[in-house]
Amino acid sequence: MNVIWVLMIFTGIVGAILTGKPEVINEVVINDTSEAVVFAIGLTGIMSFWLGLMNIAKKSGLINSFAKSMKPITRFLFPNVPSNHPAIGAMMMNMVANMFGAGNSATALGIKAMEELQKLNNNKRVVTNAMAMFLVINMSSIQLIPLTVLKLRADAGSNNPSEIIITSILATSVSTIVGILACKIMEGKR
Repeated sequence: MNVIWVLMIFTGIVGAILTGKPEVINEVVINDTSEAVVFAIGLTGIMSFWLGLMNIAKKSGLINSFAKSMKPITRFLFPNVPSNHPAIGAMMMNMVANMFGAGNSATALGIKAMEELQKLNNNKRVVTNAMAMFLVINMSSIQLIPLTVLKLRADAGSNNPSEIIITSILATSVSTIVGILACKIMEGKR
């Protein structure tokens, strides 16, 4: 990934020089870096809120209750993961954070879930079906309230930042269903 970023930056610099516009480099560095800092600080609030909420939900037992109520679904999606294993709770926390559009906050929860799933893995160099399924669900993730996108739209001056909610729910539902079906088909071939 670092190589890709270096190549993109290098290509941009060379492109600016070859087109006779090296001043664009300074403009981009000055303007875009300040925008990046403002953006990161804005997302920090959302991430802090959701991580805090998820920790409260975990300590109060709400996540465990939610995981138990989702047992039929988790049994179908992750048949090789014991129902009382910590991976189930970590995956549920990640999925809930993703559903509410706190994808950045969900990252830490997703890493924890993968660490727990790796403990169940006999061959540490190959992903399990459960790991692949979790990754697909995590990446496609049904978005009930895409908070990060709503914040970006509001910051960009959208008159109605929430108008994308219905289309987001539909698009992410389809992507999640297709991802799950693909994983189940591939599990059968493994």
